[in-house]
Amino acid sequence: MGEDARPRRPLRIPTLVALTLTLTGSAAAADWPEFGYIPSRQNVGPANAGITAANVAKLHRRTIQLDGTVDSSPIYVGGVIYVTTTYGRTEAIDAKTGKVRWRFTPPTYGSYAGSAQITNMTPIADPDHTAIYAGAPDGVIRKLAIATGKQLWATKITRDPTHEKLTSSLNFSRGLVIATTGGYIGDAPPYQGHVVTLNAKSGHIAHVWNSLCADRHALIQPSTCDASDSAIWARSGAVVDPATGNLLVATGNAPYDGKTNFGDSMIVLSPNAARMLGHWAPDNTDELDSADLDLGSTAPALLSGGYFVQGGKDGKLRLITMRSLKNVQTVSTPGSTDLFSAPAVWQGTWVFVADSAGTDAWRLSAGSLHQAWSNGTGGNSPVLAGGLLYVQGSGGIHVYNPASGHEITVLPCGDAHWQSPIVVDGRVIAVEGDANQHSTSGTLDIYS
Repeated sequence: MGEDARPRRPLRIPTLVALTLTLTGSAAAADWPEFGYIPSRQNVGPANAGITAANVAKLHRRTIQLDGTVDSSPIYVGGVIYVTTTYGRTEAIDAKTGKVRWRFTPPTYGSYAGSAQITNMTPIADPDHTAIYAGAPDGVIRKLAIATGKQLWATKITRDPTHEKLTSSLNFSRGLVIATTGGYIGDAPPYQGHVVTLNAKSGHIAHVWNSLCADRHALIQPSTCDASDSAIWARSGAVVDPATGNLLVATGNAPYDGKTNFGDSMIVLSPNAARMLGHWAPDNTDELDSADLDLGSTAPALLSGGYFVQGGKDGKLRLITMRSLKNVQTVSTPGSTDLFSAPAVWQGTWVFVADSAGTDAWRLSAGSLHQAWSNGTGGNSPVLAGGLLYVQGSGGIHVYNPASGHEITVLPCGDAHWQSPIVVDGRVIAVEGDANQHSTSGTLDIYS
């Protein structure tokens, strides 16, 4: 689907023996520069976020109206909130005053504003804090000066932006901006999910990996490939393995042959996406494809000890070994169907998963997952910061003790679709709305 086990050859890479140590220090404590906080997409922010169990219920909510819906997540650098709206406007908002410091509007904005041609891509800050990278429905990734919003370069990563959607969050690793493509709601062909790496300084495309017609290593006109779909549309997009720099992605419904077509698969790519290093696919890829049960509705989530988990719309969470790409355990997600969110991984062994039916916590021990707690309160991608777990859903942001599942408070919030909050610098920052309403307005919430 573009929107809404069969092990392969062993992968010869180091085991993640010290994941929690590797992940520390990748982002400044007072910043939240990308979706998931760091390139490995752990969805765990700073240990000291300025908000505790003692004061979280006392936070004051300030609501700011935006000139676009942000159906993704905000980021935060140096006291400024950065968001990209569904029609590609990227804005810098002062967290103290709520005033817009600058706004970049793509020159193509008027051609699709109000239409079904949208983006859900979360922007990302350059590690040197001089630029923001953002996508738009015209299929273009742009580098914008962080101080002024001035465009520094613009690169199109699809030959057909009316069918190939910029939906997943951007990532950054080893001087490369990493983007993926999916399809629009309704899965209208032709499109192919692909991974594109861009030189951060020049904007030039470094490499392209196509999940269909994978023997072609450049941007292709979707209609020239004999297979369609295989969207890479999970919230996390491409996950960076901190031990190797390799990229992990999961694909949606499409044909699978293990040679040039990789629908409903988990893929491991080299750090620049030039080569596929390994892949894993469940035994029932044909069934997943025909029943619209995308494996790639969520991305791989890295655990310690050389494991990762891979969910899917079939309501299964699979524990897989990184070295051999072998599925060693399968458990059910809260609602046993439709997992669209990104898991949060805490201390390398805790996994928090939320869907429309509930929120679950699992612990990895002795090579298997054990359920720690579960509730019937649904939501989007869980986020952990300052020792608290946050799960945004329609009507509120639920705040839990992550170890026990005890609900501490609920922060009032409007309807949510793909959104998840960030928690940093004494603030909880969230956005509201649904991209599929095709609105040119939206809401930003700041709790402090």
